Amino acid sequence: LYAVGWSVAMVGIAFSPWFVLLIAAQMIMGIAQAGIFPASCQSIGHWMPFSRRSLSCGLLTAGMQVGAILAALLTGMMMIQMSWRWVFVLFALPSFAWAFVFYARFRNHPHEDSTVNAAELTLINEDQEQRPAEAQVTTSEWRELIAIFSSPMMWLLCGQQICRSAGYMFFASWFPTFLQETRDVTVAQSGLLQGLVFSGTLTGCLVGGTVTDWIWKKTSNLRWSRGGVGACSLAACGVLILTAWFVSSPGVAVGLLSLGSFFAALAGPCAFATTIDIGGSRVPQVFGTMNMFGNFAAASCPVFIAWFFEWTENWDWVLVICAGIYLAGALCWAGVNPKRSITEA
Repeated sequence: LYAVGWSVAMVGIAFSPWFVLLIAAQMIMGIAQAGIFPASCQSIGHWMPFSRRSLSCGLLTAGMQVGAILAALLTGMMMIQMSWRWVFVLFALPSFAWAFVFYARFRNHPHEDSTVNAAELTLINEDQEQRPAEAQVTTSEWRELIAIFSSPMMWLLCGQQICRSAGYMFFASWFPTFLQETRDVTVAQSGLLQGLVFSGTLTGCLVGGTVTDWIWKKTSNLRWSRGGVGACSLAACGVLILTAWFVSSPGVAVGLLSLGSFFAALAGPCAFATTIDIGGSRVPQVFGTMNMFGNFAAASCPVFIAWFFEWTENWDWVLVICAGIYLAGALCWAGVNPKRSITEA
């Protein structure tokens, strides 16, 4: 339903005759796209062994980057051949197809799928006893939701998501302009260099999931495999971005920033996995809360950067702010210790 919803909204954007309807359609598209992630994380919690959970979340976030890179490559070529309206229509078609296949094939739980054999069920449940305790729903839904919003663990998760989303949006929005203004690169070169940064994010998603699961298998320590990975990754990202501030060479600076985006992406899978770890019976609500605050930050970041540049007229200071944001995210991760579910606590 979410996939069909954003596809219909994209078609609505394409054929909207008025600006107000175009904005309304884009808002509906955003709501539907945001809604699919809590459902996806809950499904990962049902289908994946605990020791494979972070890698699964890494694959999910890597899929986002694949889509972003393909869209960046295809949109320019498509705009040469057709109107922007038809570009939106064509980008809506794959989601319609995906929704049909997903509905026909997917089941919420492994035991509901007749193609899953006994060996696969054993693998999925192999380390069930090692998972954090999942509370039974014994209180009212409103009391559980209040517990989620008032949990210090939830605040820390929202804090790191705010920092990661704000930092990512700098690369997704103002980064080409930053390169043009501070490193004297052309518009075409800035687009290619932005793609290089996104490739670092894609690689980081996959490596981050693998590393997080490996640390869990070696230590059986959720704090190290979640908060530890997140804190070290964002701290490394902040330091690399700060180092790029002192570099004048465009190639070296972009290399440092790409490496920084790689480390920032390492924290993505453990963030997704942590919402499953502590969500208990309320994984969609926990993930949705974290993602909501991240989206607020993502929406605010381009506006803040524009205001900050008008105030300082110095693009280099924007890079320092970006480094500080990632370092603040590392501090949030340092306090994350997902020992048990929020609803149980």
